[in-house]
Amino acid sequence: MTMMVAARAIATTTARSVVRSTRLPLQSPLLYVFAERKSHSHTLLIRQMSSEAPSVVTRLQSSGLFRSQGLIGGKWIDAYDGKTFKVHNPANGEVITNVPLMGKRETDDAISSAHDAFKSWSKLTAADRSNRLRKWYELLIAHKEELGQLITLEQGKPLKEAMGEVTYGASFIEFFSEEAKRVYGDIISPTLADRRLFVLKQPVGVVGVITPWNFPLAMITRKVGPALACGCTVVIKPAELTPLTALAAAELSLQAGIPAGVVNVVMGDAPAVGDAILASSQVRKITFTGSTAVGKKLMAGAAGTVKRVSLELGGNAPCIVFDDADVDVAVKGAIAAKFRNTGQTCVCANRIFVQEGIYEKFADAFSKAVQNLQVGDGFGEGVSLGPLINEAAVQKVEKFLQDATTKGAKVLLGGKRHSLGMTFFEPTVLTDVKNDMLLSREEIFGPVAPLLPFRTEEEAIALANDTNAGLAAYIFTNSIQRSWRVTEALEYGLVGVNEGLISTEVAPFGGVKQSGLGREGSKYGLDEYLELKYVCLGNMGGN
Repeated sequence: MTMMVAARAIATTTARSVVRSTRLPLQSPLLYVFAERKSHSHTLLIRQMSSEAPSVVTRLQSSGLFRSQGLIGGKWIDAYDGKTFKVHNPANGEVITNVPLMGKRETDDAISSAHDAFKSWSKLTAADRSNRLRKWYELLIAHKEELGQLITLEQGKPLKEAMGEVTYGASFIEFFSEEAKRVYGDIISPTLADRRLFVLKQPVGVVGVITPWNFPLAMITRKVGPALACGCTVVIKPAELTPLTALAAAELSLQAGIPAGVVNVVMGDAPAVGDAILASSQVRKITFTGSTAVGKKLMAGAAGTVKRVSLELGGNAPCIVFDDADVDVAVKGAIAAKFRNTGQTCVCANRIFVQEGIYEKFADAFSKAVQNLQVGDGFGEGVSLGPLINEAAVQKVEKFLQDATTKGAKVLLGGKRHSLGMTFFEPTVLTDVKNDMLLSREEIFGPVAPLLPFRTEEEAIALANDTNAGLAAYIFTNSIQRSWRVTEALEYGLVGVNEGLISTEVAPFGGVKQSGLGREGSKYGLDEYLELKYVCLGNMGGN
């Protein structure tokens, strides 16, 4: 029963994710969030896609990456009962395509396929796995524009930002292709002269990968990269709102020479798929990015077969701006931390605390910068913010705003649905926000920036830590002593000092408290997919 409840909760999970670290152009704080630099060719591409939006699907179909079937054992298949569901473009509500409504039977077969493939994939040399992952990375980069178009089409983020996600997502495959050759064991000094003691590291086995809609490529590669590098095989359940990017990435994995059954993709009936993953004794680990509520239920469901669990869960990120901060740096960093992906990431600055001495100055400069953010269809030139993912997301933002304004918060900028209609929302700045308001207690997951004043460093730390979440935090100060004091006092897994974009494949990503378990990315990310085996060789003193 617990497993069923956990699996059903997957269907309504709130997406979480992160973007790669880079510095922002001062004059355009969000337009080019990722490491991608503006180029003439990319500008032409954006103009072309904007003017020829109806042909995007046709263009993608001709590329061979537009897949609309599940992948099991290296074969593209429909749901066994022929049922499908629709994938929509959030910018206009149009149906992009239909994909299979898969369930328990298809998931069981995908698990069996992954289990069979594990026997051979785990026995390949690390160098062989490394070479195939490297080829996958090269194909992802070679098809960056097509993958970016696909992300914009089904998720809504601006095309430039989407192509940045491809670069970021591919970086995990590249990094773990290199780390595959660096999985080392240990030799332990024996306690008895005739013994030899060793520690081996071996792959966990089949991994259930459950990913969100807000970064439909990067959240897959950040999990699948280390899993495959260690010798594991995977069954991926992408979000029902954005399955097409996952299918395209899986297609490229096959082209890269990753054997059939190593990567499987099923989607559709989330409760049924989740039940199958939780119940299977062949699945030895679940890695999940999503809401804290769903993560708790997955933990309970995984207990039935004692699976390993990695969880990257919800956040309530504080952004603390001290009196001694460089206001220009703080404004640029806070906008980057708040508005990337239209505020739909787990590490978005959810609460912006500003010390009283510069509160008015910061609020004025911040609002002026936010006014320059252009809202529109992701294929439009110069667009900074795309639509929210669906109507439910808009209603949540409206609920939070109503709660705040009825309790005394003032709308300095925005505050309502955008004139473009659909799920577009105006970038919003609120002042006179209090710590007991709903948007201070829970993730907004939208383009709303609440500004809260504080007096002392101690007060800021107490306010920042007054939450069950502990994923990301940001501080802006020119004092090196303060930066150390506050960083050490903050109860968060990630801290950005004078920087709003801090994620990278070479650093560990994850939270404390109720923001999750385990770490993704970096050399530490491999440990989540490895088991330790102690070996004792006895009677080694004889002939």
